[in-house]
Amino acid sequence: MATWSNLGLQDSASPLMEQLNFFHDHTLLILIMITILVGYLMFMLFFNKFTNRFLLHGQTIEIIWTILPAIVLMFIALPSLRILYLLDEINSPAITLKTIGHQWYWSYEYSDFLNLEFDSYMVPTNELETNGFRLLDVDNRIVLPVNTQIRILVTAADVLHSWTIPALGVKVDGTPGRLNQTNFLMNRPGLFFGQCSEICGANHSFMPIVLESSPTNYFIKWITAMNSN
Repeated sequence: MATWSNLGLQDSASPLMEQLNFFHDHTLLILIMITILVGYLMFMLFFNKFTNRFLLHGQTIEIIWTILPAIVLMFIALPSLRILYLLDEINSPAITLKTIGHQWYWSYEYSDFLNLEFDSYMVPTNELETNGFRLLDVDNRIVLPVNTQIRILVTAADVLHSWTIPALGVKVDGTPGRLNQTNFLMNRPGLFFGQCSEICGANHSFMPIVLESSPTNYFIKWITAMNSN
């Protein structure tokens, strides 16, 4: 989760988020190089005393400053397209989780396990435990196994919502009447927090997401306990 003074991206917990982190650093490096070059040229122009009285045209320099940015854009566009296709790829998922956005809470369905269903509401501040996170904790957390390919289906019952967990690189819009899907794989156990990132109404910022990534045997015990209830 994001903490105080965290200006960069969160530590990744999935291979896709690792790729997004690498792409972010790659693009930032190109932007820094361009900024330094343009800044240096502008600085030199301010203090340049020379004038060319015979300068009428400069086809050579115009060709250079047209082709060079096009080449730089290719170095940004190609890795970006690669990640876009990776994000859309569904790789034989082992578990499917269905998420339904409501004003203002989430519903979850584990259709592979006797249609296990539950709602997930934000825990009010006055009911928080000592170690709870204000505006981020929920009463019913999602539990999913680590190192397992997960498919998530996202829809909404009323207005636009967006199921987002930054550490996993997952952001899927929940649209009424549509079923969107994506996939992810968590490569380490942990507790991952997210929020609805679509402006879905007055309480839009009060429908958080909490996902527990646990070893497979703990996940099986949790599913068994939930189904027995």
